[in-house]
Amino acid sequence: MLCTGALAFGADARTAAGTVGAGAPSAAPAPSQAQIAAIGRKMFFDPALSASGKMACASCHDPKYAYGPPPGRAIPLGGPHLDQPGTRAVPSLRYLQNVPPFAELYHFVDGDIGPGGGYTWDGRAPTLADQARLPLLADNEMANGTPETVVERLAHTEYAREFRDAFGADVFRQPKVAFAAAVAALAAFQHEPAEFFPYTSKYDAFLRGDVDLTEQEARGAALFKDPAKGNCASCHVSSIRNGVFPTFSDYDSMNAGVPRNRAIAANADPRYFDLGLYGPARADLAGHKEYCAFFRAPTLRNVALRDAFFHNGVFHSLREVLQFYVDRDIHPEKWYPRNEDGSVHKFDDLPPECPNTIDKDPPLNRKPGDQPALTDAEIEDLQAFLLTLTDGYSPPQAPAGAAQ
Repeated sequence: MLCTGALAFGADARTAAGTVGAGAPSAAPAPSQAQIAAIGRKMFFDPALSASGKMACASCHDPKYAYGPPPGRAIPLGGPHLDQPGTRAVPSLRYLQNVPPFAELYHFVDGDIGPGGGYTWDGRAPTLADQARLPLLADNEMANGTPETVVERLAHTEYAREFRDAFGADVFRQPKVAFAAAVAALAAFQHEPAEFFPYTSKYDAFLRGDVDLTEQEARGAALFKDPAKGNCASCHVSSIRNGVFPTFSDYDSMNAGVPRNRAIAANADPRYFDLGLYGPARADLAGHKEYCAFFRAPTLRNVALRDAFFHNGVFHSLREVLQFYVDRDIHPEKWYPRNEDGSVHKFDDLPPECPNTIDKDPPLNRKPGDQPALTDAEIEDLQAFLLTLTDGYSPPQAPAGAAQ
């Protein structure tokens, strides 16, 4: 049985390699995937590719935290002087190998059809290479501004010769082609299985039959799947499909109605709203108000390593997230501010013109006075299960001399 998705080495890399190779002397062999990935690895950890000289991809996507943000860096400062604040929480880059391109009529789970797929929180990047472009050029991240600036910095790195060997001696004289090769190399690195989809959690060991879940973890797994209780698996699919272990996302986009994060600098402006598929970072769906605040469901693998949750990082513990799902509508006063008249301003991160397309699937289907879908003890069980999704688990070794 397979435990990973097929290694879909991006067409970006092959196209870039072929284009550059066309300008290279005679019959230079096309670079291998391993060769391109090795260059991508060096780029990923190189702060010299930023305007500040201090921010690398790995600054926000730290391998120690499953290529997600280190503690306190979920919404980091970037830009030429590292003083430009971000607007969204940094996602993990693990388990993205099977993300499909965005589609408005996306289908993954039976009976569930709607917008989904694509890279980034709003799905606007169709490939990993397209996703890699964004932080390299963004004013509040690596702040290069133009592809030509990235290529100029790349041409002065210690590994520039390796880049020319892979993509052609004249590659840096062709900035558009060189930039395409650069983002393709970053994408190739992110297709390295051991780094980005290792499937080494306790739950993976359980699926392989190498270990049993504890009683509490097993109860949590049942709650995770129960449509009347946690119902987590409706978006974060936990079953093996076509011989492939689950990534714990169905890649659908939806609006969970999370509170506004007032720690985000942009949110100091009451007219500013990050509305996901509806904009402002994404512009092609600007006429679709029904997509207000729709964000793609992230993987839950390695979720216990995070200290900021949802697209805006508004919550800072896994327990807080689970509690929000349980009593968002039973006790909205816990999560949302009050209006001047004392009433609760539910869903305060949505402008008035947005339609009511907020998720109401269980356990988000309650109203004040209802019983919560999960008790405190069940929340603890569910959290125990989620802890089994952290990579790096080693099954206990049998004592020396034990019967085999």
